[in-house]
Amino acid sequence: MVQYLVILLDDTAVSFCHNENERTERRLIPLETLRQGILYGMTENLNIQFVYPDYELPQEYLEAIDTIDHTDIRPVSASRDADVVVSESADIAGVDRKSAYVLRLSKAELFAKADSVCALIGQVDRLNIVITDIETFTDADFKAYEACLKKLAEKVEEEYVKGNAPQLNLLTDRIMLDKMNNCGAGDTNITLAPDGKFYVCPAFYQSAGGYAVGSLTEGLDIKNPQLYKLDHAPLCCICDALQCRRCVWLNRKTTLEVNTPSHEQCVVAHLERNASRELLANIRKHGAFMPEIEIKKIDYLDPFDVREQW
Repeated sequence: MVQYLVILLDDTAVSFCHNENERTERRLIPLETLRQGILYGMTENLNIQFVYPDYELPQEYLEAIDTIDHTDIRPVSASRDADVVVSESADIAGVDRKSAYVLRLSKAELFAKADSVCALIGQVDRLNIVITDIETFTDADFKAYEACLKKLAEKVEEEYVKGNAPQLNLLTDRIMLDKMNNCGAGDTNITLAPDGKFYVCPAFYQSAGGYAVGSLTEGLDIKNPQLYKLDHAPLCCICDALQCRRCVWLNRKTTLEVNTPSHEQCVVAHLERNASRELLANIRKHGAFMPEIEIKKIDYLDPFDVREQW
């Protein structure tokens, strides 16, 4: 059941996931389309998330946005009063603890800037890292990522010892979850673009090869909606890498199936899962911590490799 509506306020609205926004020319959502989208969200009882470009919107747009409770997702260059700040760099000055931060980094940038990311962990309450080129991971990259996660985990542990409780999606989410917490595109959330049409997620509008799933005038029309649901992903529905995003756009890009992650996405998720298990054990060395949580030891990194025993 759809619970969230993402509204892209401009063709150049910031990307906050794995995809690059390939649209470079500004096209502001028509004011009437924005109002209709807000009304749709209200009538369907949806939580609305507005995604901003890097320039200031006209006053009448801001007034329309303020007619409903919402979440603001802004690029770091226009991060004033943002609930979520998106950055393409790990080097951010003047962070605000009131905001959550999303870092969109390539694997090379993440490995090279691990120290900067560690510094951010100590400065913000919530940090999400999105790797923009997961599909290019090699065996050597998996080793490097494992080492990077260990370094980030040491910083998280250090903060917990100080009495802080930073959240890092790659490590702490798995500790806190008791069920899958995937992106939910096409299932629990949909996107409204400046053209007045609905899309599974922003990537299906911002990147080549996407497709609409209805419009404000014709309503929502998702073909084969069951394919976007967890219970129609045979391996995912019994997997315990609960923090895995299962990015629908990345699935389609790499496997041609929206409900089937690639080998690379699965291995990355399980490296994070195992690092979370080790982090949990290390935090417990300093005192009692969430004794009800258990992350079991496993001997695989891709569920597909052990599908027969499942």
